[in-house]
Formats: sequence, structure tokens, C-alpha cells
Amino acid sequence: MSIGTGIVLFVIGAILTFAVNVQTDAVNLDLIGYILMGAGFVVFVIGLALMMRKRQSVTTVRSGVDADGVGVTERRTAVTPDVEA
Repeated sequence: MSIGTGIVLFVIGAILTFAVNVQTDAVNLDLIGYILMGAGFVVFVIGLALMMRKRQSVTTVRSGVDADGVGVTERRTAVTPDVEA
């Protein structure tokens, strides 16, 4: 979600900077556009960094024999070590 938000902020900032030609004394739209483009870039990079971080996985394998004497193997996988599957 943060990657999409970064792209949207960047696009809105680019539109304000390069496509809107309105001069006002109270607000500098070019500056607001540049600020939004910078914020969009930062949010995009943070989103990429969070998406690319390594996720740990834990796999538990248990082997044994059930009541009928048949071999049973049980496998469980958790995405993070603190979550039981």
C-alpha cells in the first residue's frame, strides 16, 4: 500500500509543478508540488525496503507412529518464529 501511496503523491506533485499554471500570492503551487514529489519518493523507497526485507520461516517436522502402527510425518510452517501454525 505504501508503494501505491508514494506513486500517487509523486504524480499529484508532478501535476501541481508542471501542469498547473496558476499564480497565487498566498500559495506557491510549484513548491507544494516539489514537496509532494519528494514525499512520494520517500514513501515509495520505504515501501520497497519494507517489502524486500527478509522474512523468517520456521518448519517443524515430527515423525512417529500412530495407534495402528503406521508411520506418520507432520509438517508445520510458520512465517515468523513467534506464530504457531
